[in-house]
Amino acid sequence: MPNLESRTLLQRATRWLATSLLAVTALTWPCHAAQTISVTDDSGASVSLAGPARRVVSLAPHLTELVFAAGAGDQLVGVVSYSDYPEAAKQIPRVGDNRALDLERIVALKPDLILVWRHANVEQQLDALRALHIPLYLSAPHKVDDVASTLEKLGQLLGSESIARQAARDYRGKIALLRARYAQQAPVSVFYQVWDSPLMTLNDEHWISDTVALCGGRNVFGRLAPLVPTISTEAVVASNPDVIMTSGVGATRSNDKQPSLDRWLAWPKLTAVAYGNLFVINGDLIDRPTPRLADGAAELCRDLDSARQRLSAHPPPQH
Repeated sequence: MPNLESRTLLQRATRWLATSLLAVTALTWPCHAAQTISVTDDSGASVSLAGPARRVVSLAPHLTELVFAAGAGDQLVGVVSYSDYPEAAKQIPRVGDNRALDLERIVALKPDLILVWRHANVEQQLDALRALHIPLYLSAPHKVDDVASTLEKLGQLLGSESIARQAARDYRGKIALLRARYAQQAPVSVFYQVWDSPLMTLNDEHWISDTVALCGGRNVFGRLAPLVPTISTEAVVASNPDVIMTSGVGATRSNDKQPSLDRWLAWPKLTAVAYGNLFVINGDLIDRPTPRLADGAAELCRDLDSARQRLSAHPPPQH
């Protein structure tokens, strides 16, 4: 049998080992549990990170803006052209534009997360991006409310949850006020012109169309496909919208060729023309699904309400 001294040493060793194991568990287990991050992106794919992303490349101006709004702008190491809001975004290295990405530059920046806007041009490069074996988060917003949910997901991925949640709450509050004020107003029919040559519009799957609905408008081409359909002048004339809208000068548009609504003045019997319901929205506020969309929505709602008042004062003749 072991003597008293041996038993005492054995007990001390056992206590020391148990204490050490508890200490190691206390230090490592919560850390690993907290660092495991998983969200679902807009494509339905799971995006998993071992810890908050620290080196992020954004492949769309709206995603760049959302990262700043989520409180993690200093974690951006690369962005695409036209990433110009907030002001600090202009200082971040460029990795191409929405037509062509500089994959070598992206790799050289050693990102641990790439944020991608899922649109027609980038679809051709998705396979190349996936081949980099860097986690991708695909953004494809369709609704006004998607801004808030994207902020929250980015906050999780970037380790800035509290700031992102507050930004999402502020945005939701502004949208709720607009919805309460305008959504039950008398409906007005709207043609939203994306471009004038070729003539293009949006269907109801686009966030701008959802903004129109938020303000009590109805997109006359909402049921068309694809997301941004090309249409004819005759189709617009036949639809005879109460309102014709477009977005004006903004960072996402080339200053050498702005979309124009002047062409519709050639059809003075169009309801929108006859009542002076031709509106140009600030493109920086409406063309990007970011927290500033709430300001763009407020502008759009005011315009539709002005049109509504003109129409109610002198109702157009029934055809």
